[in-house]
Amino acid sequence: MVLDIWFGIIARYLLELGLTWTEELARYLMIWAALLAVPCAAFHREHIGLTIISDRLSRLPRMTLHFALDLLGITFFLFLFVYGLRMTADGSNQYAMIFGMTMTLPYASVPVAAGLTVLQILAAMIRDGGDWHGRLRESEQ
Repeated sequence: MVLDIWFGIIARYLLELGLTWTEELARYLMIWAALLAVPCAAFHREHIGLTIISDRLSRLPRMTLHFALDLLGITFFLFLFVYGLRMTADGSNQYAMIFGMTMTLPYASVPVAAGLTVLQILAAMIRDGGDWHGRLRESEQ
């Protein structure tokens, strides 16, 4: 995206080419980059959450809250995945103004990011699941 923007600046002001596609490409790249950051944050539990509450809880209630939020997150991102698939399919009838391509590829960022986020939340649950089981045993003893 940075290279595209710099190329657009050089093409417009130094070479005076008047290229207009660099702005649209930068927009689509930014959308993909922002949406692909969501699964990364979900795996590390760096998404917006109830940290002000969970930081004050003891272990078992905190793990229960994380589990409930994970289930809520999975539900939301599965909905977004299904909605994004429909949106992507509808994008085949819409065209980008400058590229003349269908909007399928730009719209595909939504279901791809949502699907990856579901997988990352599940991976975080599995990762933390061993911790959950071990701490339950500690509390029983």
